[in-house]
Amino acid sequence: MDIRPAAYDHPDAVKLNDQVQLEYTERYGDGDLTPLDPAMFAPPRGLYLIAYDDQGFPVATGGWRTQDAGEENYADGDAELKRMYVIPEARGKALARRILALLEADARTAGRTRMVLETGTEQPEAIALYLSSGYLPVEKFGLYRHTDESRCFAKPLA
Repeated sequence: MDIRPAAYDHPDAVKLNDQVQLEYTERYGDGDLTPLDPAMFAPPRGLYLIAYDDQGFPVATGGWRTQDAGEENYADGDAELKRMYVIPEARGKALARRILALLEADARTAGRTRMVLETGTEQPEAIALYLSSGYLPVEKFGLYRHTDESRCFAKPLA
């Protein structure tokens, strides 16, 4: 696997984002409505990664963006994990874990002190990944903080 930085609006990122939105719709009845702009993932205030298989086909994504204290319950120093996704055919190969580790290291290097993420009850495999990677449940934040299905997690980056 080749994991490389890319713009959030790169054609391969758009293709995989469309796929994850379809999966959200299957699981929750609609997609993720969180407003995201490609500039949010531009270093040093974020990073977006795409993983390619040996044939050069895009199979996974993940990114982080800077967040700080404000009305949506983030804390100063937060790095928010977004758009972690692995296509069904590439699952079970620890690819998400590899992307997660790269994103954590990059956010740490950028001076962020905590990685945070929001997922949902219909994604038990994501919850299992985050719990096994040292994330703990925290007070809800972000767009879905008032949604029953929402689950928020955090991990110190220090």
